[in-house]
Amino acid sequence: MTSRPHFSTVDEYIAAADPKAREILQTIRKIVSAAVPDATECISYQMPALRHKKVFFYFAAFKKHIGVYPPVQDHALATNLARYRGPKGNLQFQLDEPIPYDLIARVAQSLARQYAAAAK
Repeated sequence: MTSRPHFSTVDEYIAAADPKAREILQTIRKIVSAAVPDATECISYQMPALRHKKVFFYFAAFKKHIGVYPPVQDHALATNLARYRGPKGNLQFQLDEPIPYDLIARVAQSLARQYAAAAK
């Protein structure tokens, strides 16, 4: 039985990712941090994540896609996100297609607002 890697930092996670996903992960990290500047990075569920009092945005590399979690409840983004929705509503961005970084930044902002509103 092979044990899963344990990551303490986002840097460790990205360094261990498949080379074709590393640049995408770094770019997502950069644009999401800029989109939600008061959030801090962490590892949660062994994935890179952002938190502002509570974790609100996760992203992870898989064999053929980058996943973004949790599902977004923003109706203004629904049409733009439809083609990226996975079976449970999470987002899947295929590695062999252009990554819509501006849309991912908007998702992070929406999730930050969603979780801030829920905390009140």
